Amino acid sequence: MSVTVSSVSVPAPHPEAPRAVLSIRTIAGLTGIFIGAMMAGLNNRVGALGLADVRGVLGFGMDDASWLGTSYTVGELIATPFATWFAITLSVRRFHRLMLTICAVIAALIPFVHDLNFLIGLRFLQGISSGALIPILMMAALKFLPPSIRLHGLALYAMTATFAPNLAIWLAGQWTDGLNEWPLIYWQIIPVCFLAGLLSSWGLPHDRIQTERFKDANWPGMFLGVMALALIAIGLDQGVRLDWFNSPLITISLIAGLIFLAIYLVTEWFHHAPFLKLQLLARRNLWLGSSIFVALLVTLMSGAQLPANYLGAIQDYRALQIAPIGLLIALPQLLLGSIVALLLYQRRFDARYVFALGLGLIAVACFLGAQLTAEWNREQFFITQILQAVGQPMAIVSELFLMTSVVHASEGPYFSGTINTLRVFGTLIGAAAIGQLLAVRGRFHSEILLDHAGLLGNTLSEPLAPSQLMAIIAQQSAVLSVADAYRILGGLALLLIPVVLRLTYIPAPNLSPAPTHVSPSSSSHG
Repeated sequence: MSVTVSSVSVPAPHPEAPRAVLSIRTIAGLTGIFIGAMMAGLNNRVGALGLADVRGVLGFGMDDASWLGTSYTVGELIATPFATWFAITLSVRRFHRLMLTICAVIAALIPFVHDLNFLIGLRFLQGISSGALIPILMMAALKFLPPSIRLHGLALYAMTATFAPNLAIWLAGQWTDGLNEWPLIYWQIIPVCFLAGLLSSWGLPHDRIQTERFKDANWPGMFLGVMALALIAIGLDQGVRLDWFNSPLITISLIAGLIFLAIYLVTEWFHHAPFLKLQLLARRNLWLGSSIFVALLVTLMSGAQLPANYLGAIQDYRALQIAPIGLLIALPQLLLGSIVALLLYQRRFDARYVFALGLGLIAVACFLGAQLTAEWNREQFFITQILQAVGQPMAIVSELFLMTSVVHASEGPYFSGTINTLRVFGTLIGAAAIGQLLAVRGRFHSEILLDHAGLLGNTLSEPLAPSQLMAIIAQQSAVLSVADAYRILGGLALLLIPVVLRLTYIPAPNLSPAPTHVSPSSSSHG
């Protein structure tokens, strides 16, 4: 199949290529990589959701403890652009097992450490090891899976954005409210790491270490890139709490981070052996798709974060009570991603229109959510969450198909590093945008409601006590700010639809050759 994008010749899958042989051991190795990626997503989100309980048990202040989440995010972000390079150099099997081991050992230690600075350092290292696992999933799907099932592999990757964040709400509730055992927030990943390690160790090829790659790597660029991403992550993650450019730390972090990032990207562009191949972005479906991907991740905050914020702040729900809201999105992903993949394998379906329909469902969910009142509880969110559950995989799997179809198999590691860096960036930007939006709109609505209360105060026969009045205003301003966030995210989803339709049409893969043969063993394993 040949694809032309904006007059640029684009590598595409070739049906005449030799048929891929997918052995039982390869399937086991890919399963281990998938489990490791899911574990990484859960480790991040469950740790963030359980932070309040950890802070209470260990006696940390809210401001100081916030750096536990920031340090993990910094580690995750600086690992993603470079993980696939190290996986190829050290071998996927060896690197994957190393990252799993580091993650599990740190998880075992954390509940016994009560020094905040040491904990911040441990979570930083765990962020690096976890952040390196998700890019490997994308790279492995593009490398090992034949065209006949590659979309299903991409659907599994999509679950890192749709399944893990929503399942994490239920897990956090189980450990903190159900069992009342906060160490399980960290220990939960240990058996998962062990299982993933067994599968990947047995199933992945025993490739040699390619030491010759070390002398050719862009090490000065990597240093600049690490510094840039770390500073930007600090600025985005702490910006709302420290009031953005009113804080010298945030100002310096963002300005210096952007300068270092620009220099890093220049070095990557001209280096003969870069970690990220920026020239790929000359293809329409990659440069435009990357922008859409970041914006899409921001809109996905409407599925998990906004209902949780509302139910926690207005109804005083704990994580276990909020969990059904997350499960309504998470559990259907076990099937819906593959169903979308099956649709995209049919030539009568245009992935761009499937993508647009998914965005439309997300927008409808947002506008329904914007009707919320202070009387809403968990049940009122069910319809919005079901729409999110259907719309999210339609959007993400379609986008991954449109982007990966213009990437040659040899370019998979570069694409994986790029898309995963954007994934972390998009999540950071989304969380910062939602946090700032809720804060700004909350203050706005509080002022308006106070003005109205002052005008009406003299007309009431029994004026409310000041404390009672402020409680009502705080509640209503929180409700209105969440409704505003829903409207803005719904509008963003609608604005993305015409942009999505500007992506280059990619026909469904030609699956006319014989189906993949599954053999009990593979000669590529030692």
